[in-house]
Amino acid sequence: MDMDGASSVVLQALTQATSQDTAVLKPAEEQLRQWETQPGFYSVLLNIFNNHMLDVNVRWLAVLYFKNGIDRYWRRVAPHALSEEEKTSLRAGLITNFNEPVNQIATQIAVLIAKVARLDCPRQWPELIPILLESVKGQDGLRQHRALLTFYHVTKTLASKRLAQDRRLFQDLASGIYSFACSLWSHHTDCFLQQICARDEAAALGSLERSLLSLKVLRKLTVFGFQEPQQNVEVMGFLNAVFERLRQFLECSRQVGPNSSCREKLEKIIILYTKALLDFLEYHPCAFIPLIQRSLEFAVSYLFTPAGEGVTFERFTVQCMNLIKLIVKNDAYKPSKNIDDSKPESLEAHKIKTAFFTHPTLTEIGRRLVSHYFLLTEEELAMWEEDPESFAVEETGGDSWKYSLRPCAEVLFLDIFHNYNQTLIPGLLDMVQNLQVYNAVGLAAYELFDNVDFDQWFKNQLLGELQVSHHRYKLIRRRVIWLIGQWISVKFKSELRPLLYEVILSLMQDPDLVHFVFILNSQSPVDDFEFRTEQFLPYLESIFGLLFQLLQQVTECDTKMQVLHVISCVIERVNMQIRPYVGCLVQYLPLLWKQSEEHNMLRCAILTTLIHLVQGLGAECKNLYPFLLPVIQLSTDVSQPPHVYLLEDGLELWLVTLENSPAITPELLRIFQNMSALLELSSENLRTCFQIVNAYLYLSATDFLQNYAESLCRSFCNLLKDITNEGQGQVLKVVEIALKVSPILGAHMFQPLLPAVLRGIVAGERYPVVMSTYLGIIGRILLQNSSFFSSLLTQMASECSQKQLLASVIEMWVDRMDNITQPERRKLSSLALLSLLPSDNSVIQDKFCGIINISVEALHDVMTEDPETGTFKDCMLMSQFEEPKLSDDEEPPTEQDKRKKVLALEDPVHSVSLQQFVYEKLKAQQAMMGDQGFGVLMETVDTELVRQLQEFLQGL
Repeated sequence: MDMDGASSVVLQALTQATSQDTAVLKPAEEQLRQWETQPGFYSVLLNIFNNHMLDVNVRWLAVLYFKNGIDRYWRRVAPHALSEEEKTSLRAGLITNFNEPVNQIATQIAVLIAKVARLDCPRQWPELIPILLESVKGQDGLRQHRALLTFYHVTKTLASKRLAQDRRLFQDLASGIYSFACSLWSHHTDCFLQQICARDEAAALGSLERSLLSLKVLRKLTVFGFQEPQQNVEVMGFLNAVFERLRQFLECSRQVGPNSSCREKLEKIIILYTKALLDFLEYHPCAFIPLIQRSLEFAVSYLFTPAGEGVTFERFTVQCMNLIKLIVKNDAYKPSKNIDDSKPESLEAHKIKTAFFTHPTLTEIGRRLVSHYFLLTEEELAMWEEDPESFAVEETGGDSWKYSLRPCAEVLFLDIFHNYNQTLIPGLLDMVQNLQVYNAVGLAAYELFDNVDFDQWFKNQLLGELQVSHHRYKLIRRRVIWLIGQWISVKFKSELRPLLYEVILSLMQDPDLVHFVFILNSQSPVDDFEFRTEQFLPYLESIFGLLFQLLQQVTECDTKMQVLHVISCVIERVNMQIRPYVGCLVQYLPLLWKQSEEHNMLRCAILTTLIHLVQGLGAECKNLYPFLLPVIQLSTDVSQPPHVYLLEDGLELWLVTLENSPAITPELLRIFQNMSALLELSSENLRTCFQIVNAYLYLSATDFLQNYAESLCRSFCNLLKDITNEGQGQVLKVVEIALKVSPILGAHMFQPLLPAVLRGIVAGERYPVVMSTYLGIIGRILLQNSSFFSSLLTQMASECSQKQLLASVIEMWVDRMDNITQPERRKLSSLALLSLLPSDNSVIQDKFCGIINISVEALHDVMTEDPETGTFKDCMLMSQFEEPKLSDDEEPPTEQDKRKKVLALEDPVHSVSLQQFVYEKLKAQQAMMGDQGFGVLMETVDTELVRQLQEFLQGL
């Protein structure tokens, strides 16, 4: 790029790119995109954004293009990387003028310099830090501020690097500049405090900004700049000074009042001080031990004594609570169960905590948390009145304790209660008569298990409170519902359940309460261990109807998800008994699915509901296909972006749909087109994918194999190349099921995989599960498709002779019979090897002793003796008429269970008597060889084995 002519061309393109008119904007953006890789482009951008005479928007865009270029082209190895010469001149140009007049652009330039520093500092850019420090010391206010801003962004970026070498470099930097950073912070802080005392707010605001930036630098240096910070006097000096500075700033915020121009920055710096303490505690718990006492004194005095009145604000209160919580909970501060094994630091920290948390201190903290911090504010009450649904959602957020006052107070209460419950329980029980305590008793349900007779309390007091309908009583009713939800899985008598269901029903009909009766934690009545279906059935129709109404009424995504969760729990618990009541839900879900296109988490909740619904509907799920199959298709299509969220639940839904489907349909078959891409991902969902393939095999092996076996076989061949032993076992298990369901077609379709199976047997595969499956596969072929087995041996004859191959297979089979643990496969092995008889093949006669050995082992596995007659019978034989009696808590059989049953009835393992088969095969061998030849053959078998064999065969 010719530099002289370039500036004006680039300037023109940037100007057009800030246009509102797309006809001007688009070609300009395209032109700039093409220049990105041109030498000299970034030098032109630098000149443009450094020229304060130009339009702000154009300069802003120049900075952004420069910043994006660093990410793409600054590294030496990047395609179209910038030349080293250009980078040298750009680095020099970036640090010549810390006098940018526009704040937003100054911040972007600071970030951009930090990005270059991340890649080039200190090796290619040793002068950066010295120049920054020099400029920070200067007298020029603007230059000083901009250099300090850049210094902060550079420090922050370098501190975030995590490789050992980078950390060492940052530690070298920190030890070199720490003193300077401390004095800078101290100087600007003192200036601010003097100016604010003199009521010079304009000057004070500038000093406060510099104090804030230098504190940001110090926080990064303190937390990430020292391996053993407790040994550095300056670091510990700074941290100890934090408490005094915090007091000064809190007092200062009281003085200046809420309307001061400094107010927002003051709160920011106060929070930053607490962050410095919290970060140091997180990364250096042992170095923090000398600060425990001061931290606890400081936080407790501001939160739980009059010292905090008029100076604390919500975010500060949350930070102080988190400071106490992290000290109380810290594992580094807890001695081991065996005191002698404890580290001296842990004992030291424990000693400080124990001395601090005296009985009066704990009691006061507990009392104030319950009576002050747990109370709903006027604002919360009003919000709850106007929009109960979003109030319920906000109350139950996941990480809200980190930044939201009441959840934070609740978590602190729980942690203190857990660690000091002996001290706190009596005080809490004294307050049980008092309403505010409902929240505390709910939170501490597990701790209070032995101290509260909840059943009595429920019957004598809580039930009554739920029935008061006065509108001022809503708050109490709501807390009571939540409280029951907390206790129900901890301690609640089964016989009180019907009472509770009655109450829930009446509450759900109250339009005021309908929004959150079930929502907070009260899905527990159907979601806990003690649930009894028969107690719930009389209320099923009404509660399900009301839940469905609730699902339609609520508007928040989170609430819909929670209601769906409860609906899923209900369906799961009552299983088939839900069938009469799901019509309305089945009609509504397609609409909800359509509406939730932008909300992947809500779609996950719908998928979960569908999973339970299909299980509850059984074969009737076929009526849902028009909606169900497109949902499965979308959720499991890896070319569609939503699959990232929906895949796991989508696969689960696909599987249960197949398991419950009464018959294959063309649409159901078509979805399988999604599978080869899923198998390529070879992710943690592989197991479910294999289960889906199996389900298709059970559902309609012929249609399925004719359509998909070829692509499936390709996928399996690829998978077997790089998969764990366990994964190989799973792939082969699918092939084994294909052979079981369809011995002729299965063997033909999966032929490409089979030579490897034979080779694996001959090589003596070391992993037992894989070996066992290999033998299962070859056993099926040998027994049910013997001509194919011969052709397989012929196909492999180039590797070694057929006889040699057959000999090795039988030898290894006998040797590895112990690898086979499933009785079905053990019987199959015996049937398969016996099916080689009668034979005049010398190999088979040579291995006759091994075949008998395996047969006797299998007879021991499957034969049971009838004690009355003394005769044996094969316990694996199945008759047509066995209909198992289901106990109450057993799931009814799915359609797939029934298909497996029919298949089992045809399977030689379950239809052929092993005892009979052994007898017939030996008879046939005897007839072929004659008595004398057969006698010689039998002599090769161990006499004890012959005796056992005769015992099994007597009476035949």
